[in-house]
Amino acid sequence: MESSSPSATSVPDEREVQRAALVNHRQRLTDALALAPYDLILYLERAVVYSDLAYPDLAAGDAYRALLLTDEVLNEGFEYHEQAKESLEAHSTEPYPKVLDHGVLLANMNTTADGEGVDGSEPYRQLATTASVRCFQILSLSLLLCGCLASASDFVQKGLKILPGNKELLEIKGYIEQVARRRLRLKPDEPIDFHDLPDTGAVRREIYPWNTYEPDRFSEESLSFLNGQLETMAPKCAVKVSCLPVLLEGESNTDEYEIIPTCNQLGLFAKEDIAPGEAVLKEYSLLTANNRHKESTCDACGTELPPLKVQATAVNCPECYDTVFCDEFCFSQAQEQYHPAVCDKDVDSIAKDPDAKDVAESLYLLLLARLLAMSNHQEVHPLALKEIKYIWGDFVPTQLNDIDLSVNAGPPPEWTLPFSFKYNIEIPLHVLEKMDIDIFETLPQHDLWVFNTAYSKFRGTASARKGLRDGRPEVAAVHPFWCLANHDCDPNVTWEWGGRMTLFARETRVVGNRPGGIKAGEEILNHYCDVDLPVKDRREWAQGALGGWCMCKRCRDEAAATNGSD
Repeated sequence: MESSSPSATSVPDEREVQRAALVNHRQRLTDALALAPYDLILYLERAVVYSDLAYPDLAAGDAYRALLLTDEVLNEGFEYHEQAKESLEAHSTEPYPKVLDHGVLLANMNTTADGEGVDGSEPYRQLATTASVRCFQILSLSLLLCGCLASASDFVQKGLKILPGNKELLEIKGYIEQVARRRLRLKPDEPIDFHDLPDTGAVRREIYPWNTYEPDRFSEESLSFLNGQLETMAPKCAVKVSCLPVLLEGESNTDEYEIIPTCNQLGLFAKEDIAPGEAVLKEYSLLTANNRHKESTCDACGTELPPLKVQATAVNCPECYDTVFCDEFCFSQAQEQYHPAVCDKDVDSIAKDPDAKDVAESLYLLLLARLLAMSNHQEVHPLALKEIKYIWGDFVPTQLNDIDLSVNAGPPPEWTLPFSFKYNIEIPLHVLEKMDIDIFETLPQHDLWVFNTAYSKFRGTASARKGLRDGRPEVAAVHPFWCLANHDCDPNVTWEWGGRMTLFARETRVVGNRPGGIKAGEEILNHYCDVDLPVKDRREWAQGALGGWCMCKRCRDEAAATNGSD
């Protein structure tokens, strides 16, 4: 029988109250940064709030911006020196900011310049040096919690170079070494080769509580917009709500169940019959990336450039001649949507020709760089651009990502968004600086949570094309309507990408070699991975790209058959 007491459901628990207070505090600090974007103390204060909210990646992002501002304060020739100095001078009289009162940091404020002492220095310079040590403390601990051991070690060493005896930094250094020994499987007396340390971890993949850009994808307004856009690309299709199996965190015993958990997502559905081999969708996108330097691909659509000849259709940008487009249409689209933001800005060499281990990350980064160029040129927030606005990022509910610190807490959650200091923080900010964008004044558009949200949407939906030279992925693209066709390991379509993304109805289905074609009312079932892979490999791909194991009927049937034969 239901309880009649309103307190049974209306009283929030203490953790919810504390979290709400922290989220509100985070918003106040964000509002303050909008008025004082060069105030490094505000960044440090927000970093501490992010730490308390269990967002170590966002804490690292704010600590790094604060660190950059300490450099601005201490170097008169730097671009934002005067603004950063003026902001810090407001904090240069006692009582000093509480965020710096950590351990004995303030007590050592006069002796933190490479151990030599800064007596007689102007107060703001002493404060900037002290603040830099606080930045290194937050950066090293936060990156350790993210699993980025190499970057964490680098920052702790930089902090100890300024203040060698700092207790907090020495403790963090000890934590890093403990985790490194476990990860590298070293004995207590074996030396650690810090070049071998992993530098990629995982963080929360969610719709952040303060993200106001995520639309109601199932609303009539959203569906009407999407179907209006779809009419010219896929006249026989419509966007509707689809019921899909929930991705699981890992192996389970549910593969033989007839009823499994489901969730609603958007999908493409046939409005009328589509014959085998018939084109289902043809989509053009400028959200592309190429990680080869001086490669013969169109800068806009990513297709191979036409061969050199008298009647060649390729067009060079008149301002930065090395940038080439396959034809006049791509050139005009680029000029209209993104290219002026990067034209002759020396952005082209960033993240090109990466090491084999960084190939995928470089493509995701370059997709982010293109998104930022589109946002800057069109003067639209990155998350409001139609190219990614309606893409689902395989987000996990915030409450499932939270860490329970209570005595009776279960194991911590498994965060699913791949993360590194280099590709999530350092290089994106470098790209913006190359584009002559003030990374402090434009914080609302270029906060780290914005980058993470874009990455969440790219992973699992971006398609890639391998190069002929070494078989490595070298061109990637996001086609927002192509990825509305949901993944299934027994797809009814196949696809080709060469300037335009084209979906074709399959001639035959993968399972049972059944006849192809799509009947009116049926959902368009796409494939995001190689469907010829065995079920274990397909599910491992889905775990990395989509954040969970594929639970399509084919995967469940094949896994159940495999388990039954063991």
